[in-house]
Amino acid sequence: MVTYQKNVVGARYGLADWLLHRPATFRDWQAMFAGGFVRLATVLFVAALCYHAWIGVRDIVMDYLKPVSVRLTALFLVAFFLIACFAWSVAILWGR
Repeated sequence: MVTYQKNVVGARYGLADWLLHRPATFRDWQAMFAGGFVRLATVLFVAALCYHAWIGVRDIVMDYLKPVSVRLTALFLVAFFLIACFAWSVAILWGR
């Protein structure tokens, strides 16, 4: 009888590294975001995330809300919310 042992490789290693080296305290998180590159990369990520959310919600609103006044109101509220979230994240990352 021949038995085979499967050698598992893949994304588990990245998760294991994160769990071993993750920031544990507020000071650790503060040190991680002290560098300008990490803050800039995070702001770019949040901007891309907000843009992605805008496109998705805009398409849903345009498809399902037929009255123009309701559609424009919903789009305005979503845009305001996303801009506020982006501004808040920038204030958190770059504010003192």
